[in-house]
Amino acid sequence: MKLSKKVYNKLLNNSIAIKENKYKNKKVIYNGIKFDSIKEKNRYIQLLYLEKAGLIKDIKLQYEFELQPAFTLNKKKIRKITYIADFYYYDNKLNDYVVEDVKGIRTDVYKLKKKMFEYKYQKEIIEI
Repeated sequence: MKLSKKVYNKLLNNSIAIKENKYKNKKVIYNGIKFDSIKEKNRYIQLLYLEKAGLIKDIKLQYEFELQPAFTLNKKKIRKITYIADFYYYDNKLNDYVVEDVKGIRTDVYKLKKKMFEYKYQKEIIEI
């Protein structure tokens, strides 16, 4: 099989190049935990300090909330819709749980899920 120069270069570039993230964020690992961005990792470190100071407790990462349950329609199974918060923790001063999302880009899907979450749970998502 003979390849054109254009196809050959494309194959060569795809095999060598590292695919860049769609939103230009760098995934990082801190203390064995994988974060989607440096900004998210830095926020986690801040939350750890707040926890040590006794201001917050019970930090949960990638906490899942159900927005709509799974259902069946015309014998077809429709999957549930979920929102996964970056951080979920108890704020001692507020006497309530806080939901945080570290945002770089607010996608259309995120905006829709944020509205659904805030309607269902009557709680605001804090964007960092």
